[in-house]
Amino acid sequence: METANLFKGRFLTPAANIQAKLEKIKAYIFDWDGVFNNGQKDERNTSLFNEIDAMGINMLRFNYFKRKGEMPILGIITGERNSASHSLANREHMDFVYYKIKHKSTALEHLCNKHNITPDEVLFVFDDILDLDVAAKVGVRMMVSRPANPLLLKYAEERQLMDYLTANDGNNHAVREVVELLIGLTGRYAETLDDRITYNDTYRKFITLRNMLPTEYYTVEGDGIIARKP
Repeated sequence: METANLFKGRFLTPAANIQAKLEKIKAYIFDWDGVFNNGQKDERNTSLFNEIDAMGINMLRFNYFKRKGEMPILGIITGERNSASHSLANREHMDFVYYKIKHKSTALEHLCNKHNITPDEVLFVFDDILDLDVAAKVGVRMMVSRPANPLLLKYAEERQLMDYLTANDGNNHAVREVVELLIGLTGRYAETLDDRITYNDTYRKFITLRNMLPTEYYTVEGDGIIARKP
């Protein structure tokens, strides 16, 4: 597949199979630390994002809108409270942020119940140990590579917990790599960009709908997930 040949990451699942699975995907979940950044935090417990990844996510949503005629479900599940993740989610009108989630499968279950979807209709972008319980359940798994943990990568590969392993780490635009691949596999990459560049009627309709979306926040209280503003 020509698109797949442009990417230097590892396909643990053949690109054609990932392409077929994407037709069923209705929701995109992103981890935060180690995915949008290298996981380093400042004294306020903040780890940052960059505009290269943010642009990619917007194009991913627009590509889905062009193909399906509706908005995808998209947001963040993270183990900590991070003001930068909330800032990005608010600005981009993501559907949700689950924060301070130590067992992420509880958030996945809540998300699926809320939106009446099944785990195999979810795509997950992740990088570390606390993400693997979700990776074991969802339909498409995109793992962010990091040279510091070869045994973790081997573990995930042996247990078939990833479909694609990025060439870039979280500090070098792994999110953009993932979304470029996902858009490319739909066969509508140039068309998606053309519409955005010309700011045509299709893109204007998309961005109007996107900017009407509220971002909902959830965290853990007791044994359950509750809605709570950050």
